[in-house]
Amino acid sequence: MPISRPDEIERIRAMAGSRPAFRPKKKRPLPPDPHLARYLFRAATGNRWMDLGEREPPKKMLFGEFWFRGELCILFADTNMGKSVLAVQIANSLSRRSAIGPFALDAGSMKVLYIDFELSTRQFADRYRDEKGPFRFSDNFVRADFDPGAEMPGSCSSWNEFVVAGIEYKIELIGPQVLIIDNISCLRGGTENTAGALELMKLLKLLKKQYGLSILVLAHTPKRRPFNPVTVNDLQGSKMLASFADSAFAIGRSTRQTGLCYLKQIKQRSVGQTYGADNVCLCRLHRSRGFLRFLFSGNARETDHIQPPARVEREKLADAVWKLSIAGLTQRQIAGKLEVSVGLVNKVVKGAES
Repeated sequence: MPISRPDEIERIRAMAGSRPAFRPKKKRPLPPDPHLARYLFRAATGNRWMDLGEREPPKKMLFGEFWFRGELCILFADTNMGKSVLAVQIANSLSRRSAIGPFALDAGSMKVLYIDFELSTRQFADRYRDEKGPFRFSDNFVRADFDPGAEMPGSCSSWNEFVVAGIEYKIELIGPQVLIIDNISCLRGGTENTAGALELMKLLKLLKKQYGLSILVLAHTPKRRPFNPVTVNDLQGSKMLASFADSAFAIGRSTRQTGLCYLKQIKQRSVGQTYGADNVCLCRLHRSRGFLRFLFSGNARETDHIQPPARVEREKLADAVWKLSIAGLTQRQIAGKLEVSVGLVNKVVKGAES
């Protein structure tokens, strides 16, 4: 049986002779005591969970089926699509208890903290005024801008942690029920990897739980093909953002009319999908009494609003040809009226009949 000597003796023997340097065996750490984590999970029968769930109050809508109270929600879109306009419109709606268009608002007036990484003071003031003067917000709407020159203290392990700590300070000071962050790319400190997204979402979920908040965060989409449907894959950076969110929706651009946009549900947990690809909400920017907002004008299929311009023009031509044909005009008369060739009119008519 080999002799087992203390590590110190083996180290001296190695130094005195020609034996290789002594390296003590690494001791495997003991697993944690399971009793230390006894409160990490709650366990009950399925029927018990059903009973507990029925006792909880129903979810209240903040912006129709897109965003419910107590949710961490993501709104994303391409640059210059009006994300910030819609976010301020939602904030104004919640602060005044005034529903937006066809979207239900079940909660009472709420204090909203809007963290703005995008607009300067002048830009914000110019956006919400007209020739008659500035728009007057409710005192329940509190906007906070960002100091880019702030230095991160050594006690913070990451930029995300530092920024979230600053947001938490304002939450404790102001006491909002709703937090809106415009936009999330600034929170990441420029990172687009999974680790950064995971850290950020964990911090936001902690804020949501600790202070009982409803959180809306804005995010960009990278450059995307304009004729493809909007999906979760268009969310800039990692899909981990959407995985940790309770809900998500996006603004898409219509190819049918200049300035026409649509809202589409991307993810939902509190309700079934209402505004999916077959029922997107059409909207257009409009200014009234100094307030820039979206006006909503019905619903449509997403595919009808992401077709290439050439196809849209062909459909318009076919519709015009068919209406004139029903009115009794000959193909030559239709061609003259629409200023196209007789051959093109003939091809459209044949295509409609086949």
